[in-house]
Amino acid sequence: MRLFPRLLMHHLVVVAVTAAVLLMAAELTAHPFIQHHVDEMIRLIGPDGGRMRADLAGGMRGTLTRALLAALPVALPLAALTAWIAAQRVTASVRVLQAGSQAIASGEYVRRLPEKGQDELADLARSFNTMAGTLERVEQSRVELIGNVAHELRTPATAARGYVEAAQDGILSPEQALGSVARELATLERLVHDLSLVSRVEAGRVELHVTDLRLAEVLAAAQDRFQLAFEDQNVTLQLETVPNDLTVRADPERAQQVLANLLSNALRHTPRGGTVRVTVEAHDHRAVVCVTDTGSGIAPEHLDRVFERFFRADAARTRGEGSGVGLTIARGLARAMHGDLTVTSHPGQGSRFRWTVPLSAG
Repeated sequence: MRLFPRLLMHHLVVVAVTAAVLLMAAELTAHPFIQHHVDEMIRLIGPDGGRMRADLAGGMRGTLTRALLAALPVALPLAALTAWIAAQRVTASVRVLQAGSQAIASGEYVRRLPEKGQDELADLARSFNTMAGTLERVEQSRVELIGNVAHELRTPATAARGYVEAAQDGILSPEQALGSVARELATLERLVHDLSLVSRVEAGRVELHVTDLRLAEVLAAAQDRFQLAFEDQNVTLQLETVPNDLTVRADPERAQQVLANLLSNALRHTPRGGTVRVTVEAHDHRAVVCVTDTGSGIAPEHLDRVFERFFRADAARTRGEGSGVGLTIARGLARAMHGDLTVTSHPGQGSRFRWTVPLSAG
């Protein structure tokens, strides 16, 4: 059944119920009133008025009933008119919503609905527009992700093909070409691994083995791993001495991975002669590991995006420098271990990444 017939039926039911209620109310409340005035008239007329009692009472009650019934022909068209107006307004809004939904379903995420008024239909339009905006941003992110992944995969693949062609043309020896191709394949393998990890981290499916872990051991292992790389880039790596009894609840492998990604990121963005400092604080049942560099810093408008996949504040930076998902993985792992990863930065003054991790209960 269409909307207008349903609304009309509802309005007619309301009219009928209202009429019945009014008749019952009139019968119950008007009878004492009429009887009182009939008694007054009989008393004024005298003994002959007794014969008129029934006629007067019946006439007054009948007049009231006929007046109520006479209002029905007016009430019925009014009910139909109001039902038609309401049906037209609701139907118009539903048609607009239907057209918008069909546009969204076909991929037209820029479609928006007019937001007129302050009623529930306007609230529905605003909710629809919010949903459409969210879908538009998700679609943009999906397109950007596909483009970024394609670009990242294309770079080592193109390089590997170049080495193969150079070997075929005799420019490189087979041994030289194989070594170069192996390096590019390792880059591809690392990128695929990082993409797989970031997808599992974002989906909450990363496997963790949380245990009590000495934070000093994590920092010492990171120093052993990165010391030569920092020396090659002429960047000073300073690690604060951490008490051996400072333990945290974390997965040893994932904790190493978080710190490794932070140090790799700091090394890439710190110029030669700069410094990267790692400090540790403990308060409020949490340890805070701060990685501070003396690089160029991050512009305020980019701070909210540094943890996005493949985001680079410097568009001119070579895309081959890292997989582009290291910070995304680091924050995902930090949060999976019930901590967090945040950043503060000032252009020209470097950046500070704060990794919080729960302290052990003991």
